[in-house]
Amino acid sequence: MKWLKSRKGQEMIIIIAFSVIPLFLLMLFTYLPFAKMVQFSFYKMKYLTPPDKRVFVGWKNYIDVFTREDCFKALKLSFYYCVGALFQLALALFLATILSFKVKGGNIFKGMMFFPYLISGIAIGFIFKFFYTRGFVLDSILGLFGINVEKLPFWLKDQKVNNWSLVATSVWRYFGQNMVLFIGAIMSVDNELYEAAALDGANKFKQFIHIILPGIKTIVTLNVILSITGSLSAFEPPFVITGGSNGTGTYFVIMNEIAHVTQKVGLASAMAVVLLVIIFIFTILQKMFFKYVFREAEATDESYEASKLKKKKKMI
Repeated sequence: MKWLKSRKGQEMIIIIAFSVIPLFLLMLFTYLPFAKMVQFSFYKMKYLTPPDKRVFVGWKNYIDVFTREDCFKALKLSFYYCVGALFQLALALFLATILSFKVKGGNIFKGMMFFPYLISGIAIGFIFKFFYTRGFVLDSILGLFGINVEKLPFWLKDQKVNNWSLVATSVWRYFGQNMVLFIGAIMSVDNELYEAAALDGANKFKQFIHIILPGIKTIVTLNVILSITGSLSAFEPPFVITGGSNGTGTYFVIMNEIAHVTQKVGLASAMAVVLLVIIFIFTILQKMFFKYVFREAEATDESYEASKLKKKKKMI
């Protein structure tokens, strides 16, 4: 008892409490439900099906994910959102590079671009639902430029453009967030590097390639990983704007319909597990890709750290 009341005992109790309680909550609300979901993916069942009446089907649900037309087609729709995410990141990085230096009205522009990220995804869905409706905002704007509205496609019905219209919604919402993150990373790069590069005759493009991009490689890698994984799990734009109709149902929309409308819990669980595996594979591939792309920058950082250590040893 004396040890528990001592300073060391109190510190140990606090350390154990702050370690055990979060781990317990993580196990209870994350890993245990995930384990149950994996278990359900091998059964044919509904939400209220008693345990003794669940039918074990083995790998059938996983086979259905790739053989059912609605499931596999929804998975292919992720390609649209991945293309949009890469375009969004490239545009955000381009403008972030410009705005990281002193530009008139730069702070106002940053605020305006970041504002959409603060709006609820449901609200954005309703905004763009009216924005794309025939004869409303987008058609009216294009009409001001002399474009015949009757010749314009139905932005949410025509399957040649409706998925790109929904992708544009996601780009508009998340573009500002990525731009602000890039600006913060670029501003952390040492200004002396720009001065040294300018003295060597490097133009702005070479400074971007050899100084800015290697200097923010961590945030670039993180943003790409988050954007690609987010693209694979797109849900709000198609669910709110089109309800998944006219070929716009993404993987999450179809999974939601299978789970809550038809109540095929086993198949929906298998879809969730497949998506998790795909995201995991994409994450590993992206890390390997960026490790290869930024290999020269890492070698430069290592040599720079080694030279600093040598200087310190000489001073000692």
